[in-house]
Amino acid sequence: MPKTPDLLTLWRTGVNAVGGDAAVHRTIEAGQVLRRPDRIIAVGKAAAAMAAAAVRAWPDVPCLIVTKYGHADTAPKSAQVIEAAHPVPDAASVQAGQALIDAVHACARDSHLLMLVSGGASALAEVPEGDMTLDALKAETQALLSSGTPIGDMNAHRTSRSQIKGGKLLTGFQGAQVTTLALSDVEGDSLATIGSGIGDAPADPSFAFVPHIIASNAIARDAVAAASPVPVLTNRETLYADIADLAPRLGQMLRDAAPGLHIFGGEPVVQLPDNPGQGGRNMALGLALAREIAGTQGLHILVAGTDGTDGPTDAAGALIDGTTWADSGADALARADAYPWLKDRGALVITGPTGTNVMDLLIAYKA
Repeated sequence: MPKTPDLLTLWRTGVNAVGGDAAVHRTIEAGQVLRRPDRIIAVGKAAAAMAAAAVRAWPDVPCLIVTKYGHADTAPKSAQVIEAAHPVPDAASVQAGQALIDAVHACARDSHLLMLVSGGASALAEVPEGDMTLDALKAETQALLSSGTPIGDMNAHRTSRSQIKGGKLLTGFQGAQVTTLALSDVEGDSLATIGSGIGDAPADPSFAFVPHIIASNAIARDAVAAASPVPVLTNRETLYADIADLAPRLGQMLRDAAPGLHIFGGEPVVQLPDNPGQGGRNMALGLALAREIAGTQGLHILVAGTDGTDGPTDAAGALIDGTTWADSGADALARADAYPWLKDRGALVITGPTGTNVMDLLIAYKA
């Protein structure tokens, strides 16, 4: 008789496989960073973990880290650290953006810059174009988030408003080479979309540009599959719909599924009401799925962000089954207030920052 899987343990296995520290260390050990860097810049939710591995390899190289508040615990002591807001930028984000420009411009003509990029960079570092104010930038960002705009469209809009996105940051680099190592938090794993292209090269760069995608949702999902003690029947990256459409479709599929493990990845979207409550897309999807599978025996679902955070909360997502739902959940869904509702039922997944960011994982077990 196969052992019943522990979904949180499997989730952690997937997350550990794409950890920022481990991914950068593997890349360096494999010889993919062809030249010792003269400067290290790390930006994103996983910046501290990624920088830790690079600074261990080259302890005397100056390092600038830009990351989310509360995500700098693993940062090397020698590094300059700027923490800023996510998903809506704040004054520290603008400070961070200017610090990135200054660091790039300070690189010598024959130098090698190592860029370490992970998701979240779009909000964490910014220098707005033209006369756009921070208040206007924040309002635009909040409107995009509330509308459920897909991340690709959102990042394209951010790039049009930015002096440092879409390869613009590196237009100021006068050195010889840039190597970018990136953790992908976008569909298709395009460096032009990760962090709104903050680590991408401009068109026709004047320097050698060597990019590597070193971790992705697919790697995390495959690690979960490899560790599963039961047959894996599904392993797909399809969580890109609005949860209002996704939850009914996914709920029916899982209710009707054969016994085994089902793994999904991606980044669903949620449309927020005016004055939303406390929650995030993973908690919202978990709560919506709880309604869809209410009364179903032997079905357990974990959905959580691989970065350890879901929306502006301390939770990563939710762990639900056929007994989780109650009618009061409908009001929590409508108000985008899943966090307190799930907390009251012991259904939150709280992990703290993970040192990576490769979108979300949904792991379901059907007995």
